[in-house]
Amino acid sequence: MSDAVETIAEIGELALLERLRPFCADVVGDDGALLKVAPDHQLVVTTDMLTDGVHFSDRTTPPHSVGWRATAANLSDLAAMGAAPLGITIGLGLPPQTPWPWVQHLYQGIADCLTQYGGAIIGGDLCRANQRTISITALGQVQPQQAIFRHTAFPGMTVVMTGRHGLSRAGLAVLLESADSGSSPDGSKQTKWIEAHQYPVPRFDAIAQIQSIHPHPTISGMDSSDGLANALLQISQRSGVGIEIAQSYLSIPTELVAFVGAKKALKWTLYGGEDFELVLCLSPKIANCFLAVCKSAIAIGITTDSGTVQLRSPDGCTQVIKHQSFQHFS
Repeated sequence: MSDAVETIAEIGELALLERLRPFCADVVGDDGALLKVAPDHQLVVTTDMLTDGVHFSDRTTPPHSVGWRATAANLSDLAAMGAAPLGITIGLGLPPQTPWPWVQHLYQGIADCLTQYGGAIIGGDLCRANQRTISITALGQVQPQQAIFRHTAFPGMTVVMTGRHGLSRAGLAVLLESADSGSSPDGSKQTKWIEAHQYPVPRFDAIAQIQSIHPHPTISGMDSSDGLANALLQISQRSGVGIEIAQSYLSIPTELVAFVGAKKALKWTLYGGEDFELVLCLSPKIANCFLAVCKSAIAIGITTDSGTVQLRSPDGCTQVIKHQSFQHFS
């Protein structure tokens, strides 16, 4: 008996589609899917693309994790808009020699993420490609009064981030064994960092907590998928406000400092990326209520009328934050 693993070339496109059908919603099967948006809601659409060798690799990301991360990245964008998920479409480019189990585990990762956070696979497309590429378009809905934008911040707001930043970058370093480290973290810390990289969490919970405090709060924000510093700069530029944050408020884990040193730990916190947390500007009153109910949220600074993003170090010195995050075409 042969132990050879089937490839998608051997299976064929039509048979492959049939194998993937159990992962999809019942609306899949025609040339398009019909969706209903709730009354008084608007449709939110976002797309994210992952390419083998750029966003994932067999060394760092098993196929189940590729599916989860690709889905979570899109759901995180919906959460950052204040929206609830409706469904996703998948554009998948695969080399013919791709093993069927890789595709199967990819779709299982997608399905598991959707099962936990909402939405369903409602369509997509398959094509031959020289390298594995997955593009997901997510559809969500939001009441106009609850939509979150980057351009609505004003001076005097409290800047809040959910969760800690830099852990995904630390997880990647552990997977690649590339960190110039001092003290290696224990196994539980390494597992936590790897999980942060491979299985990010879209923060719908944080949005729900804010809406439970006030149904239509004045809020500006975005997710931090391209780094905390990038999110701060985007909000600052789009809203025409300054942002002043305190390094001591960033809650950089001591074990991360021990692992790579204080300088690199700060850099990973600001620029590591792929943490998929939220960076939000809230009125001080709502921010205080939010911090009381969301234990992972941290107030890191305030918005100002300066027009720049500044980091205040523990010794009182300030430095202007500039773009250093990942650039796709640099």
